[in-house]
This record gives sequence, structure tokens and C-alpha cells, in this order.
Amino acid sequence: MFTLAIPPMFNSSLDSTLLPLRSNPLLLGGEDRSGTTLLSILLDSHPDLVVGPEIDFTEPVNLGPHILAVCAMMACQDPRVTGTTKETIDFKWFDGVHFVLQCERFGLDRDDVQELVARLMAERGTDLSTLEDRCFLIDSIGEFRRQQTGAKRWGLKLQRRIQDIGTYATIWPKAHFVHIIRDGRDVAASHANVPDWGHRSIAEAAQGWLEVVTRPRLGAPSGRYLEVRYEDLVTVPRETVARMLEYLGLRWNEAVLHHAEHKHALFDKPWGHPSAEAAAQPLYTRCIGRYLQDLTPQEVEQFERIAGNELEQFGYKLSVPALRGGE
Repeated sequence: MFTLAIPPMFNSSLDSTLLPLRSNPLLLGGEDRSGTTLLSILLDSHPDLVVGPEIDFTEPVNLGPHILAVCAMMACQDPRVTGTTKETIDFKWFDGVHFVLQCERFGLDRDDVQELVARLMAERGTDLSTLEDRCFLIDSIGEFRRQQTGAKRWGLKLQRRIQDIGTYATIWPKAHFVHIIRDGRDVAASHANVPDWGHRSIAEAAQGWLEVVTRPRLGAPSGRYLEVRYEDLVTVPRETVARMLEYLGLRWNEAVLHHAEHKHALFDKPWGHPSAEAAAQPLYTRCIGRYLQDLTPQEVEQFERIAGNELEQFGYKLSVPALRGGE
């Protein structure tokens, strides 16, 4: 079973004297390759929102000092931290470099990241190793962008961490969560194109999809959790986005239907983001049902045997109607 990716020395306990945070972010989640980047860009087009891609904040253990060291190394063009991929960055420093690059995708400069980290370390007297410290940093980053852009709310992708929605709902009691769900068979087909981090087998893809689409419902706070389907987002975008904006208490704005025509930090500094190019295009439907071409009938049957019940619950028809998950 998938669990929240926390390093061995990571302290995930919550300090009730320091929480909760007072801001009201929009936190997006979903299985990898489910349209989370498209969703973030689309919502970022609304003038009252500034929404960024994911920032991986559960690693490394000593987050604060690690990021400050990386910023210093990047400033002097240390060859160990050049480039944007695991092949070009020293393994020891990859997590820190990746964090900085993700912040730049959200619209921060490296100096902004360094200043926010140093200030928060001084205020809290820690190296930002606990979960609450890390969330304080993410909150600082989000609030920085909100104030910088004049938006009413900031947002960010939790990605697969939405499985731990109960924890983040406690940390941010004013947050709203949007979970985008895509046909798991299409997700499995899409993972085949990302061999460096995608699922290694159909069974692994099915189990991973199951965990992400089912677990958030169990811990979701009442009135603060909304599910949308990727297929609805691209086929009936006006109705789907209107439902999200109503849920968020925001007025309709036509800009959300023209996301590709607007400026987004991710488009300026994609830094190897695997979905940036696709998200920069106008909405399209050609990836719906891609599994019919990309997966073999045997692979489709295997996926449906594991997750058939859940596929049907989310409105996806089975290729073999007699199949149900676990049968």
C-alpha cells in the first residue's frame, strides 16, 4: 500500500500549539498523470487565484539548511547543482535543487526562496524538519505569491499526498481541496511514457490508482472536498469549472476557459516539468480512451480485475462488463 512519502528521520507529529494556519489555500490532488497540472493552470487563469504546480516538501530531512546550501551553490554555478534532471544533478543535492526549481515554476526567484527559508528558520528556531515547519514554509511561499500577484487565494498541488487529506485539513482548516480523477486505465497508459518514475507494471498502476482515488474520501472534511473527473474537465469545461468556482465561492470569469492564452509562471520556467507542454495547449479530448490503443487487451483485463468496481463507481465503463475488481 502507498503511504505518505516521509523520510526515515522525518517527524510528522503535529504541534497543536503552533497550528492551525490561518490562510485559506486551494489544495489540488490526484494520481500522477491525471490532469493535475492542467487543473492548476486552468484555475491559475482566474484573476482571484494564483495556483502553482507541486512543491515536494517532505524531503530531505534537514529541509531548511539543505535549501540554503543549494541556493548558495547555484549562485556560484557549482557543477554539482546544474541542470534540471537527476542525470545532471549530484544525487546528494537533487532534492534541494528540485525544490528550488519547483518554487521557480510557481513564480518565485531563487533569492525569494532563500529569503523565505532563512526568515522562517530564524523565526521558528528550527531546520524545518517537522511536518508543521514544512507546511509553514509552503504557506509562506503561497502567501508570498498571493500578495505579489494581488490574488485573493493561493493554491498548490498536493498530488498523491491528498491521500493524507485529514492531516492537511487540520493544518489548514480554511483550505479547500479539489481532487481530479481520471480513468485509471488511461493513467496506466500514460505512465508507460515516463519510465524514470512511472508505475512499473499494470498491477502496480491499478493499485496506485485505487489508493489515490479511494483514500481521500475516508478522511475528507465535510464541505471542503470536491471531486472532478478529468474527462468532464475537457469535454464539458464550462459546467465543470463553474461547479469548482461555485464550490470555492468565486465568481465566473471567462479567462478560465482560455488558460493557454494567459501568462503562467510554469510556462516561463518549465524546467523539465513533464506536463507543462501539454498544459499549455487549449483543452483537447484526444487522450480520453488512449488505453484502447496503448494497452493490450490482456493489460486492460488485468487492470479491470483489480480496480473494476472503482472504475464503475466513478462512471467508467468496463471493457469486459463481467469483470469486477477482485473477481
